Amino acid sequence: MERQDESDDELFGGASRRDGAVEPGSPALACERSCSPQRKVSGTMRRNDNYLPVAGEEKNMDVDFINTDAMSNESIPMKNLYADEGSPLYSRLGPYFTDGRRRVDYVLAYHIQKPSSIRRQPSRFGDNGFIHRLRRSMSMRSSRAPLQPKEDPEIAAQEQRTDYNENDKRFRRDEFEENLLETGLQLEKDEGSKIPGIGFLKVHAPWNVLCREAEFMKLKMPTKKVYEVKQGSNVVEKIRLFIHKVTAPLHPKVDANRPQSVKPLSHPFSREKQHLFDLSDRDKFFDSKTRNSIVYEVLKRTKCTRAKYSMGITSLLANGVYTSAYPLHDGDIEGVNAEANDRKLLYEEWASYSVFYKYQPIGLIRKYFGEKVGLYFAWLGVYTQMLIPAAIVGVIVFLYGCATVDGNIPSMEICDPRNNITMCPLCDRACSYWKLVTACGTARASHLFDNPATVFFSIFMALWAVLFMEHWKRRQMRLNYIWDLTGFGEEEEDHNRAEYEFRVMKKTMRQDNSTPKGEKVKLTCTDRMPAYLTTVVMMGFMILVTFAIVFGVILYRISIKAALHMSTSTVARSNIRATVKTTAAIINLIIIIIMDEIYGAIARWLTTLEVPKTDKNYEERLIFKTFVLKFVNAFTPIVYLAFFRGRLVGRPGSYLYVVGSYRMEECAHAGCLMELCIQLCITMLGKQLIQNNLFEIGIPKLKKLLRRRKSDLEEEVNKTLQRHEKDHMLGPFTGLSPEYMEMIIQFGMVTLFVASFPLAPLFALLNNIIEIRLDAKKFVMELRRPIAAKAKDIGIWYNLLRGLSKVAVIVNAFVISFTSDFIPRLVYQYMYSVDGTMHGFVNHTLSYFNVSDFQPGTDPIQPMHLGYKVEICRYKDYREPPSSSTPYELSKEFWAVLAARLAFVVVFQNVVMLMSDFVDWLIPDIPKDISLQIHKEKILMVELFMKEEQGKRLAARDNHNLDNFASHSSANRSSPRARSRPAAQDVVWENEHHEREANGSPVYRV
Repeated sequence: MERQDESDDELFGGASRRDGAVEPGSPALACERSCSPQRKVSGTMRRNDNYLPVAGEEKNMDVDFINTDAMSNESIPMKNLYADEGSPLYSRLGPYFTDGRRRVDYVLAYHIQKPSSIRRQPSRFGDNGFIHRLRRSMSMRSSRAPLQPKEDPEIAAQEQRTDYNENDKRFRRDEFEENLLETGLQLEKDEGSKIPGIGFLKVHAPWNVLCREAEFMKLKMPTKKVYEVKQGSNVVEKIRLFIHKVTAPLHPKVDANRPQSVKPLSHPFSREKQHLFDLSDRDKFFDSKTRNSIVYEVLKRTKCTRAKYSMGITSLLANGVYTSAYPLHDGDIEGVNAEANDRKLLYEEWASYSVFYKYQPIGLIRKYFGEKVGLYFAWLGVYTQMLIPAAIVGVIVFLYGCATVDGNIPSMEICDPRNNITMCPLCDRACSYWKLVTACGTARASHLFDNPATVFFSIFMALWAVLFMEHWKRRQMRLNYIWDLTGFGEEEEDHNRAEYEFRVMKKTMRQDNSTPKGEKVKLTCTDRMPAYLTTVVMMGFMILVTFAIVFGVILYRISIKAALHMSTSTVARSNIRATVKTTAAIINLIIIIIMDEIYGAIARWLTTLEVPKTDKNYEERLIFKTFVLKFVNAFTPIVYLAFFRGRLVGRPGSYLYVVGSYRMEECAHAGCLMELCIQLCITMLGKQLIQNNLFEIGIPKLKKLLRRRKSDLEEEVNKTLQRHEKDHMLGPFTGLSPEYMEMIIQFGMVTLFVASFPLAPLFALLNNIIEIRLDAKKFVMELRRPIAAKAKDIGIWYNLLRGLSKVAVIVNAFVISFTSDFIPRLVYQYMYSVDGTMHGFVNHTLSYFNVSDFQPGTDPIQPMHLGYKVEICRYKDYREPPSSSTPYELSKEFWAVLAARLAFVVVFQNVVMLMSDFVDWLIPDIPKDISLQIHKEKILMVELFMKEEQGKRLAARDNHNLDNFASHSSANRSSPRARSRPAAQDVVWENEHHEREANGSPVYRV
């Protein structure tokens, strides 16, 4: 075993050691001879700092080694590597160490205080305030993004930043870097960067560290064994292949996006089974995404223990020991000298608006950003693709309403001046009587969205939501197979968060005497109870705040309507309804956008109070709180318009009043569906235009213009910045939660109230086409490269989508039944109509009121506004006339319509749910060809290992036979009488040996 280990060390590029010390020429500890004495002295790491030996360093690096025999038994400290700007070391601005060979896998940035003797001359570019402003300007919507510690430790650390003395920070950095060296990582410092006050620690993972960590992390890597991927032969797969061929011009010109005819078997990496893997090109075996994730795992696992409490990378960032930590982008995008790289290819084939009509290069996105980001864009692509048929059907429904508006009998009756129907006042005192014919435009517009086709569209969208979910599940399984994620997540363990460990440590210190030895201390529900109570109280309070804001908008509508009725302006009095509806919807939109920011911060604060144990728990709790608050914020005004407005009014002579003399508002005669449509349209378009386009395009463009007003020196310096310096100027990655949340709210807009706004899928489709390219440009150009995170699904977001699709069925049933006039029309046509038509429907829905029954002080100030005295006015309701024995009581028609409405809700909900479940059952979650390929992979993997074990046994048997032959030969030399039998055995063995060589495989006979 010792010999085997030594050979492994040589294969991994291990350095030979003397008495446990690192060889002086180890590249991790090398120092450039050109370092000036001043710079050596100024570094935070001094000559007398000693580090523990670094195990297993690579020997084949072409760097300048320090060959001093006297130092062969000592550990060599890591020196700061400096080079003049004109030296060959700065000739390559890519993500490499100064030797130009070792790749920078991760970068840690920190503040430095340089002596005045070596401080650079100040310039406008070198202003620290400008640097911070530049960094902040390139961060996209960081304020509204729920933070995810797993995505970027720098973002997670900003929540609990404290001030530390510079010496303490340097002490902790030194210890942390010593511990990193112990893990085998190679480090290089750059404190002579062109960004004043910022030092960089570049981290490189050598081959042996990559292999070791890949084995610990159980990373699946491709083996030498490949097999042919056979396409399915059923009708669905043939249709899919045909569509793929037809849409070939729409596919990006990326190799990673093309269908594979052969696929290598993948197996968790093992150093003992490295002969199974193709290691011919070690530089490409672990791609940059995998290297970054490996180094990040090492960083998370490495702790500082000399301080009062253990500190990991997140705590170090929180305390300002390091200011940022990030992996590097592959290279530049623009420029004459920009080399071909995946980032540039993504920019050309994905992040450009000129390719908006093409599919996304999902394979390349996953290769560069990781599976989690790849799954988000794959889901967004499937969602946008499925919006195409929904948008087409929605447009057809809208066009059907436009085509049939002139033949709609109820709107014709309203618009007919011969009916001469006088309506009761819409408000007390200021409002007077009005003619129903003045509501002609609103009635005609309502028919565009309130017609029999909307019922069909609601059923269609319910089934569409189910088909979308099933299509995504199948697409997700296909990606899991292609990306080798079929077994991922079964044995994955998530690291504890730094905040959780800190709280556990404080609890341990308090309970040192009372806690039994060997018992593990952890946070219980009792420890978290104050945080849970705070969460419940705050969530309830913020929901009440949302209701209060909606109520305030209601009061605004009531008061502004009364004010406009009292206005002497003819223009104001002629457009009262349009003015009130539009301004109220805009106010709601502004409030929603502002409260979204507040709710995001509150959800983040509440989640931090709960101290979740792992990053996954933190993320799920944060997502749930943010979703609840933002969903209530966005949909409360819409729910009020759909189900409550016009139903809590009362009747003439007995109206319902709130806050003193404010009379609750009524719906227009054509119903509240038109106002609901206006609110949905303004909210949906406003959120997309303001939150998406303004935040993602306008503000960054404006800040770029302001930066361009700086001197030409800035552009010249930017051209000579190294890769880690350029990426430091980019904004930190804040996670995918804001992107998902934006789409989930949009999905709710599309499905929940689609019966009132059939054009919602079209607007969502147009927005998503732009959103995909906006997000692509942001990920490729504006943000630092995210840490590649593995994921086999979209997590809690799928459950939220599924829940919304179920709720959408119930909501649309109530919208059709109670908000629209669909059910009252059916009841009238089949129960009360004389000729079975809709003639007389408007008169049937209007009740009579004697104006002498007005309460004192509520009758109109100008009763002669129409030119004659009004004795009887009409209002929309099913009530008994004044001459009845029970005047103004609910009539039997009201109860008949209510029963029909409730029956429709029950029937619609159960029929659509049954159809949805049938579609869900009919479509398998896993495509048949993928299921067969996964089964085939398992069989081939078993065969591969069986052959390997058989080969080992045969090799061991060969060695045993050779040992027997040698022993028999020595015995024959000493005993001549026993020569004949071993000679015969020798002949048999040689014959078998020649037979094996002729066949190319071992053959043994019993």
